[in-house]
Amino acid sequence: MARGVLSFPLTAFHDDGSLDPDGLRAHVAGRLAAGPGAVFPACGTGEFFSLDEEEYRTVVRVTVEEAAGRVPVVAGTGCGWAQAARFARIAEEAGADALLVLPHYLVDAPQDGLAAQLERLAERTRLPLIAYQRGQVAYTVGALRRITRIPNVIGLKDGHSDLDRLQRLTLAAPDGFLFFNGAATAEIQARAYAAVGVPAYSSAVHAFAPEIAGAFFTALRDGEDGTVDKLLREFYVPFVELRDRAPGYAVSLVKAAARLRGERVGPVRAPLTDPAPADLADLKALLTAGLDLVGAAL
Repeated sequence: MARGVLSFPLTAFHDDGSLDPDGLRAHVAGRLAAGPGAVFPACGTGEFFSLDEEEYRTVVRVTVEEAAGRVPVVAGTGCGWAQAARFARIAEEAGADALLVLPHYLVDAPQDGLAAQLERLAERTRLPLIAYQRGQVAYTVGALRRITRIPNVIGLKDGHSDLDRLQRLTLAAPDGFLFFNGAATAEIQARAYAAVGVPAYSSAVHAFAPEIAGAFFTALRDGEDGTVDKLLREFYVPFVELRDRAPGYAVSLVKAAARLRGERVGPVRAPLTDPAPADLADLKALLTAGLDLVGAAL
C-alpha cells in the first residue's frame, strides 16, 4: 500500500439524498485510473456514518467490481462491535479484501475495552482488520501489543498526529505490522510521519484532484523537497485553512471540489452541509491554482 496514495472515494448521492450507484461507479473508476495503492470505500470521506446496510453493500460491491483485483479494497466499518460485525459480514459478502475499523460511537473507553472491541469484531469476520485511532480511540503501547496478537489485525491507522506516541507504537509493534498516516489532509504531515517510519498515507485530495495528490506523492517519494514545499505552501496549507472554516468541511469541501470538476457525486448528507457560497468561490480559485501547479486544468 505504500507504493501509491491511499484513495478514499466519495459516496455519490442524488440531489434528493438517495444513493447514486452509477455516479459512484464513475467516481471510483476515476480514482482507480490514477493508480492508488489501495481504495477505501465507505470510510470517513465516503460518509460511512450516513449509510444503511443495503447502501453500504452497494458501495462496497461497486468498488470491488471496479477494482477487479488490481488494488486492495478496504471497506470501512464501525459503531459498536455488534454493528461493526454486521457491516463486516456485508463487506465480506461483497468481496472486500480488508476492513478499516472506524472509532466506536459516543463513549470513552479504557484500553482493555478498546482491545476487547477489536477482539469481538475479529471473532466475527475472516477479513483482515486495520484499527483506526482517532477521536476517543488512542492506543497505549500495552493495548497495541494486545491487539497485534489478534490474528487478523494487521495494522493501525493514526489520526492523532502525536508523533511521540506514534513512534513508541511503531517500535513496540512486531515486524510486518502496518502503520498508516490518517491525519486530516495527511500530506501536511507526510514528511513527519515518514520520519518515524510511517510513509503510507491517506489522501482526501485524491478524491477530487488525483493530479495534485499524485504529484505530491511522487515528489515526496523522490526527495524533491522544492516541489513538496511548493505544493504545501501554495495548495495544501491554503486548503487546510479553508477546511477549518466550518465543521464537516473535511468531507463537504472534498465533495464540492469533485463537483466543480464535473463529477457526479451529489451533495453531502446531514448532519454535514455543503459549503457556503463564499467558501465555494474560494475553493474554486484554490483548486484552479493547484491544478495549474501540476499542469492540469479544472
